Amino acid sequence: MSEVKVNKISPRSGTDLTLGDSGDTFTIPSGGTLTVASGATLTNSGTATGFASIAWQSSIVTAATLTAVAGRGYWIDTTSNAVTVTLPSSASVGDELWFIDYARNFATNNLIINTNSLKFQGAVSTAVAYKVNGTALNIVYSGTTKGWIPTEDDPVDNAVAYTAQYLVVAGGGGGGFGFTGGYYAGGGGAGGYRNSYASETSGRNSTTETPVEFVNGIQYTITVGAAGAAGASNGLSGSNGGDSSISGTGLTTITSIGGGFGMGGNTSAGSTAGAGGSGGGGADGVNYTTGTGGSGTAGQGFDGGTSTGGNEAAGGGGAAAIGAFVTGGSVSAGGAGLSSSITGSAVTRSVGGDGTDASPDSKTANRGEGGDASKSNTTSPTSGSSGVVILRVLTSDYSGTTTGSPTVTTDGSDTIITFNASGSYTA
Repeated sequence: MSEVKVNKISPRSGTDLTLGDSGDTFTIPSGGTLTVASGATLTNSGTATGFASIAWQSSIVTAATLTAVAGRGYWIDTTSNAVTVTLPSSASVGDELWFIDYARNFATNNLIINTNSLKFQGAVSTAVAYKVNGTALNIVYSGTTKGWIPTEDDPVDNAVAYTAQYLVVAGGGGGGFGFTGGYYAGGGGAGGYRNSYASETSGRNSTTETPVEFVNGIQYTITVGAAGAAGASNGLSGSNGGDSSISGTGLTTITSIGGGFGMGGNTSAGSTAGAGGSGGGGADGVNYTTGTGGSGTAGQGFDGGTSTGGNEAAGGGGAAAIGAFVTGGSVSAGGAGLSSSITGSAVTRSVGGDGTDASPDSKTANRGEGGDASKSNTTSPTSGSSGVVILRVLTSDYSGTTTGSPTVTTDGSDTIITFNASGSYTA
């Protein structure tokens, strides 16, 4: 075998150059590189083999999440759960991806595409749902103007996510029971308060949270926290309120924590009130020990007040303020709540319960209020009040599919779904 070594081969005349004869094979050895310079054209007039641009993955995707890599094909099995695929955060024109409904279950558990800040058919969305069995989705990146584009528009009922604003209020904690001889008890802490509506304040006087995105066909579970019970008898502390939440496939669960219990008037109840969305109020027991207020939660509510002398007790924390502590046997007010107009009318919720109260008040259901404590064992404390979960969506997006019998109203172009008890909403 002969060998010719040159740095350049040029045609004798004209611009065409032919290598070998019909049937000849030319081999680029392992490790070699064939470079087509910028501006040059590589034309195929015959049959090209071995140039497949998609690397099909051998494993079947069953996990709830997948981070996709350009140039790959994935078999997606949604038999047990929906699968959320996050596309690459950057892409080049011509990048390609395939997603195949391996078990033909996309209608039961969807394939959800998170576009990861790049456009999808010209729009930016955190979720695009495919819900037709047997879907074979091929997308190609077209550039920054339109982003990823499916090579076919079938199925046509794919659903893009839409925005939902929310108010999630947990159940309030129960007030503590006073003790024989006039030993006062602490008020219950308000239920945690999380708000994404308009520019309203969220719990603990924090900034408005970011609304969620719901995907058509996904059922979202709504849990409404129960009221915390009041102290059951002479000197006993109350109970924490229940948590409220919104949860569902592809959604980071939004949880408001139940309010902390108000401390009882007897030292056997302990020396610290309950922690929670807002903390319960502390009490001085029969030995005049300091009663520490329970801790609140960042972004949800304030601490309960701490009792520091005599037999006085403190109020529970609220969404907007710490519980008060007043000496001299006077009522120690619970921390202030926050007002929201998510339903179209302003309503104040998540107010802390009063400490050292001779006439404890019953609390309004679904306000997340802390229960009032009793001033002695001659009066009974009150329970907190239950929480509430409120969703607000464009009426054009509202599906009408719910469980749990929420109250549905409208305000302007929006529909408001108020859950006073647990249920669900299917987007």
